[in-house]
Amino acid sequence: MFSKNILLVSALIILAVFVAIFVIVVILDIKKAKRLQQKYTWKRTLTALLFLLPACILAYFFVLLPIIYSLAYSFTNYKLLKPNQIEFIGFDNFILAFKEMFNKDQKLSRAVLNTLYFVVLVVPLQIGLALLLALFCNAKMKGNTIFKVCFFTPVVISLSVTSYLWKQILSPSESGMFNSILGLFNIPAKDLLNDPKTTMPTIVFISAWQGCGYQMLIFLSALTGIRKDLYEAARLDGCNAWHRFWKVTVPGLRPTVLYVLVTVFIGACRIMVQPMLMVGYHDNSVTLSYFMYEQGFSNQLVGYSSAIALLMTIIVGTITLLQRKLLGGKK
Repeated sequence: MFSKNILLVSALIILAVFVAIFVIVVILDIKKAKRLQQKYTWKRTLTALLFLLPACILAYFFVLLPIIYSLAYSFTNYKLLKPNQIEFIGFDNFILAFKEMFNKDQKLSRAVLNTLYFVVLVVPLQIGLALLLALFCNAKMKGNTIFKVCFFTPVVISLSVTSYLWKQILSPSESGMFNSILGLFNIPAKDLLNDPKTTMPTIVFISAWQGCGYQMLIFLSALTGIRKDLYEAARLDGCNAWHRFWKVTVPGLRPTVLYVLVTVFIGACRIMVQPMLMVGYHDNSVTLSYFMYEQGFSNQLVGYSSAIALLMTIIVGTITLLQRKLLGGKK
């Protein structure tokens, strides 16, 4: 049986380690300054540390502690409404997770397949749309600012709001905007969100539409950093627009593409809000994050949910490292 004060004790231990690491960094900074014969002033150091303090406090309470607690809970039978009845059960949660993962009749198996399907489709689609929009906005033409604002607007709108709006637009009733348009052409009404064949493709399209504006700005920033004389040299060598894109633009965007690929991939693996609000907890819409949420809050199985979260973190982290290794080159 776990002690009632185990969370408090572990939090204090983690805090002590956190402070110790911080002190070690300061000491190493002082030694480096002395080795390089630089003047070291405590006033400037204290000012820098005070600026870092708010970020460190937030990282401790909202990043470090949740990660450590989630790791610890994954080896217990912790239930949400029974915090005083925690027992260590070893790898039972992980064994159960693997059994359900490879049983196609279980929700976890469907969640894995839906998440994989979503990631495979949305990552190239969102990055491709972002790059096309960036190239369009980077061209010298009137009204570029208006286009940039229009393309970026969905990003600043809450996921909850856009999910609700799209749910109304795609409403299966004839009053829905989408089905009203189909009715003009005598096409029967479609229920895209509840049809198992179209649920995930619809969510993929909506997610790519909302997220591509942010990656568009990143690509735009990278495009402005590519030297103009390279385009002029390629043009003088007789390269057409397509060859200039492949020989100049693509190599110049390589580091940015890697960053965008990693961030979009991680974000896609955490998909939850759109299927939750637009469809609900069904076989054709459940994802890994949605499944973890249901297990942790609805079913109150925090230990089991934490075990799945740990497995998901390991898998996503491994794939991310492989992406950096394969696409990052020598840098």
